[in-house]
Amino acid sequence: MTKFGHKDLLGMRQLSVQEINLILDTAESLKAISARDIKKVPTLRGKSIVNFFYEPSTRTRTSFDVAAKRLSADTFSLSASTSSMVKGETLVDTARNLQAMRPDVIVLRHPSSGAPHMLAREVSAGIINAGDGINEHPTQALLDLYTIREKMGRIKGLKVVIMGDISHSRVARSNIIGLTKMGAEVTLSGPPTMMPIGIETFGVNVVADPAEAIWGKDVVMVLRIQLERQTRVLFPSIREYAAFFGLTREILQGANEGAIVMHPGPLNRGVEITPEVADGPWSVILDQVANGVAVRMAVLYLLIGGAKGDNVDQGRRSD
Repeated sequence: MTKFGHKDLLGMRQLSVQEINLILDTAESLKAISARDIKKVPTLRGKSIVNFFYEPSTRTRTSFDVAAKRLSADTFSLSASTSSMVKGETLVDTARNLQAMRPDVIVLRHPSSGAPHMLAREVSAGIINAGDGINEHPTQALLDLYTIREKMGRIKGLKVVIMGDISHSRVARSNIIGLTKMGAEVTLSGPPTMMPIGIETFGVNVVADPAEAIWGKDVVMVLRIQLERQTRVLFPSIREYAAFFGLTREILQGANEGAIVMHPGPLNRGVEITPEVADGPWSVILDQVANGVAVRMAVLYLLIGGAKGDNVDQGRRSD
């Protein structure tokens, strides 16, 4: 039986294929809780989780909060604007003060790449990376992997295209690592100014033309333009970006039959994706949101659950 022996979840690089499968299998078992009339189990009763978000968040922050509550954990939310950090306190000192209150897990989102890794070395509480700069967002990648497996029946051997602002996307990095580990073939597409130099060393293909990139793919993952992380203008205008790199129904016709469209949110309708596609039969965007709760329940359970790594249901096959 695979054990989950980590204190923290900092990135997809630290996870083996077996551990990824363990998280996805556990999420599948826990997902049924959200469909019950009483959406709560006592699994993490007495455990405490701090959501510390230095950047704005809707889906991730709410998802972690809901996941913890459905496992009966106590949750506390903290933002940089309401913490002593506005008075000059460092992130490490803030975390040490939180540690003195004995939380079991701190869920951290921070604009600086590597911030969760630093905290993990400073505190004994488990650290979950909820997005650090342009580095990684592991639970988003895990819920994306779960959604792909749920909708397509497998991950290994699928052809996936990730479109958009690759350079500034932590979601792209975590998904590239996770998808390639799980045996998917990954293609990247977007403006050359938004494509990291040397990204091919990650084992991916790069195709600039969206129509060509989408041709014959099983999964189309669209990313938004990360304007808040760009230090210079990387494209002439939003209108031109939408015209050349936006996902439309016409371009999507080149994907394989039964292909799915994904987006981590928040999506900009009419820019990187048209409303027709976002709300169409290909879209699994809302499924991603629902699955995010199950996956984050699984992560919390495996990090601090009483079974400490025993899967609640090992009946699922491995890819």
